[in-house]
Amino acid sequence: MSGLFVSIDGPGGVGKSTATGLVAEGLRKAGRRVLRTREPSDTPLGTMAREGTETYRGMSMACLIAADRYAHVEEQIRPAVARGETVVCDRYVASSLVLQVLDGVALDVVWELNRHADMPDLAVVINAQPDVIEKRLTNRGAHSRYEREPGSSQRECVAFHEAARFLMAAGVRVLRLDASTEGPEEIARTIVGAIRQSWMKGGS
Repeated sequence: MSGLFVSIDGPGGVGKSTATGLVAEGLRKAGRRVLRTREPSDTPLGTMAREGTETYRGMSMACLIAADRYAHVEEQIRPAVARGETVVCDRYVASSLVLQVLDGVALDVVWELNRHADMPDLAVVINAQPDVIEKRLTNRGAHSRYEREPGSSQRECVAFHEAARFLMAAGVRVLRLDASTEGPEEIARTIVGAIRQSWMKGGS
């Protein structure tokens, strides 16, 4: 049974982590072995990036995130796929194409830093209306400086639409979903359905 690599990205507050958990749970119920992971990863590099969000900016953060990504791919993602597992990753390249660009790094530079990483078999980009996300962020609180900046939801929503188009043009299979009215369970069911289609195409 062949493995599969799925990434889930979107603006802060859109429900990525909730969706990632529900998708992993749904896949396990379907009998698949699943590696649920995230970026920044839980490796030493990822921990440095996660804890250094307030310290590092611009190119230094972009390089740190990219370094963590390559280590994450080599140490966890690629071996899991080779074992036949389905990897579900909360944030991946699409988030770099948004957050590092909003942090002042040119899009072509961010892509050059990341384009040699394994691209997902399915890149899910969850988006929503900015006012919906703003309400969710207000309710749960901001988790990073990106989310605390005024107008962040509006900028991220637009940027994730652009990132999805960019990845599609680069040949990545992208599934775009709108969480403005759909709940996390419905979003997760749609993602699991798309993954099932990938299994059938792969003959597994």
